[in-house]
Amino acid sequence: MKYDFETCPDRRGRDALAVDALGKLKGFSPNAPQPGFDAIPMWVADMNFKTAPSVVKAVAERLEHPLFGYFMPSDEYYDAIISWQTARNGAEDLRPEHIRYENGVLGGFVSALSAITDKNTPVLLNSPTYIGFTHALNDAGFKAELSPLRRAGGRWELDFADIERRIYMNGIKAAVVCSPHNPCGRVWTREELTRLVRIFEKYGVKIVSDEIWSDILLGGRRHTPTQTVSEYARENTVALYAPTKTFNLAGLVGSYSIIYGSELGKAVEREAAKSHYNSMNVLSMHALIGAYSAEGAEWLEELKTVLTGNAWFACDYINNSMRGVWAAEPEGTYMLFADCGEYLKTAGVTLDEVLRRAWAVGAAVQDGRPFHGESSVRINLASPAKKVEEAFERLSKYVFV
Repeated sequence: MKYDFETCPDRRGRDALAVDALGKLKGFSPNAPQPGFDAIPMWVADMNFKTAPSVVKAVAERLEHPLFGYFMPSDEYYDAIISWQTARNGAEDLRPEHIRYENGVLGGFVSALSAITDKNTPVLLNSPTYIGFTHALNDAGFKAELSPLRRAGGRWELDFADIERRIYMNGIKAAVVCSPHNPCGRVWTREELTRLVRIFEKYGVKIVSDEIWSDILLGGRRHTPTQTVSEYARENTVALYAPTKTFNLAGLVGSYSIIYGSELGKAVEREAAKSHYNSMNVLSMHALIGAYSAEGAEWLEELKTVLTGNAWFACDYINNSMRGVWAAEPEGTYMLFADCGEYLKTAGVTLDEVLRRAWAVGAAVQDGRPFHGESSVRINLASPAKKVEEAFERLSKYVFV
């Protein structure tokens, strides 16, 4: 490979929540490992890889100009997004006026919901559910209506009948689509999204589509943007994107929405403007330009190869060496959602005990209960292969015994 995905940088003391928060954020972060074990961070969703050199170069070049005053997003910024979305996702007639900056996907999520529904009407989501959605909804005063995903044929699937029933019974006005799905890793197909949007159109439901993971597709899969499946979807969807997951840039902050419907876009923009905090960082802008480049795309293809190998290894290891644990092979993202329910029953232990054992030996996986996985753990696979293999060996030897 041209790029280095074998070195695991020492992130201690270098502004990394994944390692510096261990044992410090009670109820959120895993405990620190016991003496004799190093920490392998497998919880918060960032990567133990250096970002693409094109990102570092773009930021470094901007730093050579030692002025950081007020600015406007450049044409190069919009051109980079349009080129990236056109080449990778088949975007059609995407123009700068369709693109709106957001400090983060969750901020855009709340702004979108505030524009299209009210706080007395539940918002439809699938469960398991990304913890950030749950917190954002609760903090903003919205209520969630959860439609559980089904386990079928070794993977997670949408329950269309349940989704339609919940929309009808609750008068739902807004639904959240997460594709690829966090934490389950499904990449919804065009057929699935088309069927889903037909239900939304039938009841006039507007859509918030979180597609922040859309670049991280495993095993050669392709992403289908929700907005591409029908004219209704194009005009009634707020799609949320960012380079932060793809290029490990969460600390720089910076996301964006794509909204084709003119009135919908204006409504969301009005909500986003109310906080007066939704302003772009100049270094974040240049980081995106560096990421959405030819070299960034080349780096990403190698990253996907590494992550695909890690996912295949993890699922094979679970199937052969971790009795009572079930996980669907992720099709996208670098997160694995593993259900330990059968193991808990046969071993007579609790999920708290499984987590305690894992954290003690440095396998810093994440409690799945806040994601509505009552017997599950979420496992971040974005580390060099040798580190992922070591973590699973510890899980087998010390945890699932």
